[in-house]
Amino acid sequence: MTEHVSIETRDACVDFPIFDAKSRSLKKAFLGKAGGSIGRNNSDVVVVEALRDINLSLKEGDRIGLVGHNGAGKSTLLRLLSGIYEPTRGSASIRGRVAPVFDLGVGMDPEISGYENIIIRGLFLGQTRKQMLAKMDEIAEFTELGEYLSMPLRTYSTGMRVRVAMGVVTSIDPEILLLDEGIGAVDAEFMKKARVRLQALVERSGILVFASHSNEFLAQLCDTAMWIDHGRIRQQGGIEDVVRAYEGDDAADHVRHVIYELDREKSGVTASAERDARSDRSNERPVRTAAEAEAESA
Repeated sequence: MTEHVSIETRDACVDFPIFDAKSRSLKKAFLGKAGGSIGRNNSDVVVVEALRDINLSLKEGDRIGLVGHNGAGKSTLLRLLSGIYEPTRGSASIRGRVAPVFDLGVGMDPEISGYENIIIRGLFLGQTRKQMLAKMDEIAEFTELGEYLSMPLRTYSTGMRVRVAMGVVTSIDPEILLLDEGIGAVDAEFMKKARVRLQALVERSGILVFASHSNEFLAQLCDTAMWIDHGRIRQQGGIEDVVRAYEGDDAADHVRHVIYELDREKSGVTASAERDARSDRSNERPVRTAAEAEAESA
């Protein structure tokens, strides 16, 4: 693992230029509601300010969840941290091997088989061919695609492609995990199975940045949260406090209940283990020497 795995952004901004002047007013009306704000850069080009003055400092062990409406900037921030986008202004310093669990189709070839794509996708994520071959059976079993894995990827449905990509990305040991919960169209039963695997992936990762669409999953995976609104950080802190500011008291109360149940479940396991240990100790009988036994009988 890389020494001192970390994420550090300072006043990081990401702008997207708009060059079509004729449709500028329409884009301004739309993006003003759905995404970042509109501005002009130093060259007087109209830009969408997708991220504005993002300051983030994460170290190994941190798990932060991103909340905000669609278009608020959560996915853009994940892409900035993955290196897909460079900051237009400010800085972003990422130390560690990054595993992006979004844009799952990246690094996959529709003309080759599922098996071959498992290897290609693994290479894209920094694995070796030997490592991917060793994981092949386990990944294939997880996808539940059977003989389809021998067929070209272009014959797959969207959900089948997501299964292959998710099987690969959850098989690695990332130093920095960038996770978007809304990663694709898979059936509910498989998503349940995938969540268990994703949680195991999170536990193996050094840092987690999670764009959440579910407060329950947010509470399950993260210990802090950040509310992004129109490309800016509105609030950062404890999950319950951030959810209250973003969604209100009812949502925050639900999060508190989920966290309570999770803590109780963990402490219940611990208490059970302690009870078993005490029971084992109480059942142990001290070993007596022959002289001690003779003295007692006398």
